[in-house]
Parts: sequence; C-alpha cells; structure tokens
Amino acid sequence: MAEKSADENYKGVWDNRLGFGRKSAIVVIDLCKAYTTEGAPLFAPGVVKCVKEVPEVLDLARSKKVPVIHTQVRYNPVNFEDGGIWIKKAPVLKDLVEGNALAEFCDEVKPGPGETVITKQYASCFFGTSLAATLTAQGVDTLIILGCTTSGCIRASAVDAVQHGFRPVVVRECVGDRHDGPHEANLFDINAKYGDVISKAEVIEYLNSL
Repeated sequence: MAEKSADENYKGVWDNRLGFGRKSAIVVIDLCKAYTTEGAPLFAPGVVKCVKEVPEVLDLARSKKVPVIHTQVRYNPVNFEDGGIWIKKAPVLKDLVEGNALAEFCDEVKPGPGETVITKQYASCFFGTSLAATLTAQGVDTLIILGCTTSGCIRASAVDAVQHGFRPVVVRECVGDRHDGPHEANLFDINAKYGDVISKAEVIEYLNSL
C-alpha cells in the first residue's frame, strides 16, 4: 500500500483555516543585514528573496493605517549573558550587537517614522517582550508575520502568537530561510497546526479591502 503524501495525511485533521479577525497588525521579524550580506555567517539566500517582497506589503499596510511593528535582536556585547543558553547553542548570533553593521535593518525595510521597534534576545518575538501587551492595547487580534528565519523566529513567533490568543498569518513570499527544505517544512507545519500560511497576493487583497 502506497504511503499517503503529507497533504493527504493531514487533510481533514490538521488543515483548519483561521482567517483574519477584527483588526490586524504586521510584525516584521529581524530583517537585518546579517542575513542578506553574502559571506556573513548568518547569510540566507531565502531572506534575500523575501526582503525584495516585503516593501510592497509594508507600503500598502501603512497607507491603510495598519500598525507595523519591527523586531531586532540585540545582545550585551561584553558577555552575552542576556542570550542565556540559546547563545551557547547558536554562537553565530553574536554578530547581533549594537554597533555591528550586520545587526542593522536592511535598507529596504527600515522602520518608518513612529513605528515601534521591539528588541528581543530569543526566537519568539513574544518571549520576554511587550509585544502581546502592545497588540492587546490596540485591539489587535490578527498578526501578519513577515521576516526571518522561517524555521526559527518565524515559527517560534507563530506558535507563541496562537498561544497568546492571536491569529497568526504568515505570508509565504515574505519569509525566508537558509535552505528550502527547512523553509518549506516549517511553512507546512505552521499552516497545519498554528496559523495560516497565505500568499502575498492574498494579503494584498485583504489589505486593499480595508
């Protein structure tokens, strides 16, 4: 008997759709030059592609007055103690300190005037940050997720979003990773169990409807 494909195996079990709620915000996760600078330890070709797709979504969201929040990673450059055990597992992240050009936002997706920037030390943009309170105070129930990397901070943030009571919506073309394998596998899992993975065309249609 032939083994079912993943789509067939999950169909009707892990394929429910949440959809958009009453009010959305966009979070742009960690789109810094460390991921787009060829030769840098964190360089990820998939992030280079995603950075090219994000500005159109941001411009439209801003025109529709949809809140846009950015995240960045920063560590204590002296001892990295705020990175805890994770920085020991992933010492490559030590480039993400103030003053290192690789830690700066990519030019194409820099925060706009008045847009909130949340600094984090771990994968999820919720862990140890004020993000949940910030969204709740604005009446947001849907989080549109852009950025990197799909298998790390995107997945962790999507999982925490649903666990905090938000609807996670990940825009496929606007997230990226080092390799297509982990990228696709994590998009599959996010869409199956934690939120909705939608196309850029779908999110543009939604934003235009506001």
